[in-house]
Amino acid sequence: MKANGYGLGVDVVVPVLAAAGARQFFVAHMSEAAGVIAHVPPASLAVLHGVNSPADAAYARAVGTRPVLNSLHQIKLWRDAGGGPCQIMVDSGINRLGLPPADCGDPLLSGLEIELLLSHLASAEEDTPQNARQLAVFRSVSALFPGVRRSLSNSAGIALGADYQFDMTRPGLALYGGVPCPALQDHIAQVAFPEAAVLQLRDLAAGDQVGYNATFTAPHAMRVATISLGYADGFLRQWASPPNGGKVALQHDGADLPVLGRISMDMVVADCSAAPNLREGDFCTLPYALPTAAQASGLSQYELLTLLGDRFAR
Repeated sequence: MKANGYGLGVDVVVPVLAAAGARQFFVAHMSEAAGVIAHVPPASLAVLHGVNSPADAAYARAVGTRPVLNSLHQIKLWRDAGGGPCQIMVDSGINRLGLPPADCGDPLLSGLEIELLLSHLASAEEDTPQNARQLAVFRSVSALFPGVRRSLSNSAGIALGADYQFDMTRPGLALYGGVPCPALQDHIAQVAFPEAAVLQLRDLAAGDQVGYNATFTAPHAMRVATISLGYADGFLRQWASPPNGGKVALQHDGADLPVLGRISMDMVVADCSAAPNLREGDFCTLPYALPTAAQASGLSQYELLTLLGDRFAR
């Protein structure tokens, strides 16, 4: 649920996933906890970045969320605060967050109420020996925590098979319509359909120029729409600028509306010749099938979601 449910809104996403059967939720920062536990029991939420101060530890204990402890320092903070149920992240090879395997036998871990042992795959979407190496490290460390539930797989990791799935999987991108690897492409549907309203329609004459720096000149008379959408909403300039952009189109009733000229902070102009019934106040849909949109924009599927601005109603 981190980054406001990958940009789609925890108030929308959490109830839907809870109703679908999800029982364990994760955020990155302690500051994100309140938005999730407004909808699910605090004990079902874990905070991936753990506790980074006594105040973090006190808050987690007060509300009942589970910190994912990533270092001996964090473990000490948690113990000094009084401890309680927690989770442990082990670094199996991504070299980002997590206890080094050599620290997993440290006496500080003795007596901790560990509910879940986690690690994170670095390259699960690729056919690489790194996956098997991380699996071997995780299995080896798991032997130090008998009886503790285990979790290794992210979205792409699920497709690596049963050996990687353990007791719990942690899909992220796949929940939101992202396709992390070809093996999952037939199992994931688009779920985010951003829309923006038409602010104004106008007729251009041949030679009229559009937008900042006049990067588009009308080759002939044409009807255009100014749409309430811009880079402040996450529709970045690269959508309509070389090398990735220049051919992107919004849609309305099945018609393509190609973007013309520069994308502004709050507006974009599109050719609406193919949509003669378009009216001011109508809504247009962004081309947000994530794998295709990533190719068109040069952004990752993750960025496309988390960049969506606050002005979109979820």
